[in-house]
Amino acid sequence: MSEAQSADIGGESDRCCEPGSCQESMLITTDSIEEFSQEISISLAEDGSDQNGTTTVKEAVSEGEGTAAEMTGGNIVKIQDGLTVADKESEGAVSKSSSFSSAKSRDMSASCTSLGDDGSAAEEAADAEDYLHDPKFLAKKKHVFILSSAGKPIYTMHGNEHKLATLFGVMQALVSFVQSNNDSIKSIHAMGVKFVFLVKSPLILVAISRTSHSVQQVQLQLTDVYNQILSTLTLTSMQKTFERQKNFDLRRLLAGSERLIDHLLINDKCDHKLVSNNPFSFMTHSVRILPLQPSIRDNIIGAIQNNCSKIKNLVFAVLIANNKLIALVRMKKYFIHPADLRLIFNLIECSESFKSAESWTPICLPKFDSSGFLHAHVSYLAEDCQACLLLLSIEKEVFFVLSEAKRKITDKLRRSNCLEAINEAMNNKGVRLQSIGIPEIRHFIYKSKSNAQLLCSELTVPYSSIGQFKRLEGMYFELHHRIHNSGRPVKLIYEMKEKEILLAWVTQAYELFAAFEPTVHRNDVINLVNKLLKWIKKEENSLFILSAPTF
Repeated sequence: MSEAQSADIGGESDRCCEPGSCQESMLITTDSIEEFSQEISISLAEDGSDQNGTTTVKEAVSEGEGTAAEMTGGNIVKIQDGLTVADKESEGAVSKSSSFSSAKSRDMSASCTSLGDDGSAAEEAADAEDYLHDPKFLAKKKHVFILSSAGKPIYTMHGNEHKLATLFGVMQALVSFVQSNNDSIKSIHAMGVKFVFLVKSPLILVAISRTSHSVQQVQLQLTDVYNQILSTLTLTSMQKTFERQKNFDLRRLLAGSERLIDHLLINDKCDHKLVSNNPFSFMTHSVRILPLQPSIRDNIIGAIQNNCSKIKNLVFAVLIANNKLIALVRMKKYFIHPADLRLIFNLIECSESFKSAESWTPICLPKFDSSGFLHAHVSYLAEDCQACLLLLSIEKEVFFVLSEAKRKITDKLRRSNCLEAINEAMNNKGVRLQSIGIPEIRHFIYKSKSNAQLLCSELTVPYSSIGQFKRLEGMYFELHHRIHNSGRPVKLIYEMKEKEILLAWVTQAYELFAAFEPTVHRNDVINLVNKLLKWIKKEENSLFILSAPTF
């Protein structure tokens, strides 16, 4: 495909005209690979810094991420400080100068002998030997292990972590050996298997993968798991716990929340048992939107604003359904990261108890503020509308205030027929390429970079079966890695496979990945993509949330 031809696709020269573009986003927009590389660099820098040092928010983020990124980190304290000032001064403002402590605790001399606390070494070795000779255990395409810096088992994706204590000891020894030489282990490759490490003191996360995912993609998955742990404990609490007792058994604090990690790994990764577009929101670091008519979405946002704007200390109001975002209203100057929204989706998706009654639960959003909890009022709108509303506040004692606000919001939405519109949208499986006149495109995913929102087409034949969907997922992840490879980044990939034609195209405004019928001619691909982009542009007000409403 020539440069002239590729430049025709979508009109890159005029970013404001790109489908889904907006002037202001409610989400923090960032490239997942670049952000992860930055976090790793910061983590390594902290390891070599003074124990009493601190890092300000602006020092911890790149200059290019702007105001939205600068507002992350220590946000709960900032809001509290700002509200305190506002009580004393009629025109007080939220402080932007808060700083947070760096994570530096690491036990370089940790010994594997702590693994023998719960039984004899001989018994543990025998248990591990049983697992390592179990065909079902070894046949798994991916394993995820979590242990403390002292080598204490915390979690395993498959099997029982207690019976794998010896294996955990080997992983801890590898990490400690490399650290003793002032280095950090990233991955080991052997016989088509990737052993991927993510060291986030006081935790060590390890994945053993036989999938097509790159090392960086697997590390991002481990980062998701790490954030899931922080959402339950907070970074500050976990660090203090291990400072008091380096061989502390973290399973005692995580008891009952392992299901969240399980569900996160199953739902968003290669081992899921359902065919869905969920993995692609993880791959692109974006959020899927429930398509609605603009007037309906405006009514929903208006109902939330009218009933919540006077509630003090309310930070976010989030309405979701089917792992998609319906509406998000936020406190001014504060934004939410797609990774934090993914934790919210995961919490709701795997907690059936929320459907039976209104709930009040603490949740840490690590990208927003890893040091403290927000308190979430969680409820479904009505028995006849299974959309879930979360009202997140920094206050612990406002359950009944938020409950009343939720009741008024539901009443307003019922009177304006919004509940029926939400139900209809929930029953819609997604964009049907047949209905928009481009059946030659089998599947596509489109990410608008300016608002970190993702559009996916309906999964139809041949990708409606689990095996074929996993094949599509693997091809997309491979394309994503190739196009974002820091060593050899490219803008456009056109690849002819035996069963389909693949296209990956990245501009300053969007990312597009698509699978075409194998009989489509190369020149026709350009016309089909142009037709798709024009349709997305025409329907963008329904497919995306192009405003950033506040209380």
